[in-house]
Amino acid sequence: MDLQDQLKNLFPDHVSEENSEENPSKDQGIWLQDEPILCKYEKRKGKPITILEGYTGADDDFKKLAKELKQKLSVGGSFKDDKIIIQGDYRDKIMQILKDKGFNVKRVGG
Repeated sequence: MDLQDQLKNLFPDHVSEENSEENPSKDQGIWLQDEPILCKYEKRKGKPITILEGYTGADDDFKKLAKELKQKLSVGGSFKDDKIIIQGDYRDKIMQILKDKGFNVKRVGG
């Protein structure tokens, strides 16, 4: 009797990850829209920032997206007035991440 069989005997109600169906991805709950998300570049107080706006879904989904972008890029930022503000010029990386998730993104500005 191997370890797996012993564990099944001890915990018969437990469903292992191998037996369960595919785990839903984190992105499944985010609403994808038809209109593109606008990716802007600005300078505020001499510092570059990237602004994402134009998302028409729920604020909670946009906040989750902001948190994920900040973590992937390892930068600071915030979510204010239905806009995601990322510190630094990361337009290309952000656009690629959003395209991989299935969003339609439009680059605005230089």
